[in-house]
Amino acid sequence: MRFIGLDPSTKTGFVALDEDGQVLKAKELKGVGSADPVRMITMIDDIAAHIQKEDIIVIEGFGFATQQGIQLGGIGWGIRMALTRRGFKYIEASPSQVKKFATGKGNTKKEDMILPLFRHWGFEHSSDNVRDAYVLAQIAKGLKTVDTNILTNEFTTYQLEVLAAINNPPIKKKKAK
Repeated sequence: MRFIGLDPSTKTGFVALDEDGQVLKAKELKGVGSADPVRMITMIDDIAAHIQKEDIIVIEGFGFATQQGIQLGGIGWGIRMALTRRGFKYIEASPSQVKKFATGKGNTKKEDMILPLFRHWGFEHSSDNVRDAYVLAQIAKGLKTVDTNILTNEFTTYQLEVLAAINNPPIKKKKAK
């Protein structure tokens, strides 16, 4: 079993951890060439080729405040469709849950996640996409291995809150017409 973190973007972050949380693979997947849709197709195919049968996959949810919404939506949905087509299940974590899991605050800037990642896990990488994917892989590990009702030395209170929120998402109320 591996724990996979995917941060969908024009350069998608991919991290695979083993059962002990050791990094097996940490890289940016970019696709072939520079012209879309070929670049997007080859990147999505590459992502799917990295996934194995027993993987626990956590993918970052859509960021709705981005200026590249259409392109990132296409990539994000393309990855989800490729995984689903191949029979893989995945769990989504919102961008704010990723930030909170790493830092304790859901509105942290990308550059302010570097030091907390190193302090928590000793992980460093030059790509913010790979750093986010690393946190997503740690979330996957936590979802599989931790009882969120029990405080452990491995996870902080705010990390347990994120895991509990992913396991038990709030019920959305329907809007009145």
